[in-house]
Amino acid sequence: MRSIRLEGVSKSFHGEEILENLSLTIPSGKFFALLGPSGSGKTTILRLIAGLEQADQGRIFLGDQDITLLPPYERRINTVFQHYALFPHMNVFDNVAYGLKLHGLPAAQIKQKVLRILEVVHLGRHVNKPIQQLSGGQQQRVALARAIVNEPDVILLDEPLAALDLKLRERMLVELIDLQDEFQTTFVYVTHDQSEALTVADQMAIMNYDGEIEQIGTPKQIYEFPTSSFVAHFVGTTNIFEGILRFGDNQARIEIEGLGFFEVAIPQEKKWLCNGCVLLMGLRPEKIEISKNVMEGFANHLEGNVESIVYHGRSTQYNVRVENGLLIQVFEQNEEHFPREEIDYEDTVHLYWQKENVTLLER
Repeated sequence: MRSIRLEGVSKSFHGEEILENLSLTIPSGKFFALLGPSGSGKTTILRLIAGLEQADQGRIFLGDQDITLLPPYERRINTVFQHYALFPHMNVFDNVAYGLKLHGLPAAQIKQKVLRILEVVHLGRHVNKPIQQLSGGQQQRVALARAIVNEPDVILLDEPLAALDLKLRERMLVELIDLQDEFQTTFVYVTHDQSEALTVADQMAIMNYDGEIEQIGTPKQIYEFPTSSFVAHFVGTTNIFEGILRFGDNQARIEIEGLGFFEVAIPQEKKWLCNGCVLLMGLRPEKIEISKNVMEGFANHLEGNVESIVYHGRSTQYNVRVENGLLIQVFEQNEEHFPREEIDYEDTVHLYWQKENVTLLER
């Protein structure tokens, strides 16, 4: 297992710069996700690592080996594409065995390796089946088996589940995690779907529209502690307020125009914070308690009117209009064994949250 390192990589297509001076380290043996909007350069990074594109500037390393100019077939890297790229004239066995045959392995060894990996991906009963007779999920498993069977250092996955329906996609996410855990190969997973990235990744990088990396961390770090308003908006849903930071009486508060003062906790690592600075306050919808009744024990409180209600199955979303005109989203879990009070359209409600649930962001 070897890490992947990009140093000062730039890439343009037809005069348009996609990546500019990008540096990124992907640790070995991890499930690493690249998450960002369409056009942010995620697939370009994958193609550069695979050797399918050449960087205009910069260097790419696999471990200590500089692979910047190495042709794809000399890199111990395999790719699983969105459309699988299987050979339609071959059956399951021959698709998976293709790379092993190119490397000149003995037939007995090829058979042993292929049959083992097909059992791992639950295709042992379909060894001789033509590719056209497989479902989308089964074809995806064949593509994964073909990528894993010759034991590469890295497997690149370019939105491999995009063509599958929701239920199958959820099941395949679990299978991907199991595969990575069994083989301990470095997986690099490209997606614009935040739920996929949060589900599979040990570590993830968030890219913005300009091809820049906004934040790298574990899914929990990125979701709970976003470092920019872009990350806060792109990963999950966040209520954003602009305000002025005020220090006094051994506490910190945010002054929001038309709403008043709200207590916040000040993280030590945020050195840019100062008394009187203008910043953004992020508050996840699920961190807010909603009630028609007055409640005790919360640092912060707002009052507003329910403007709309959206039922999501597992949760209910309330959109609440507060005094200064802002619309605040609140998510409440639908727990059958712990019935909540009935809240209807146009009800006046109270919103509560603790200061520790607030994220402070530079404007």
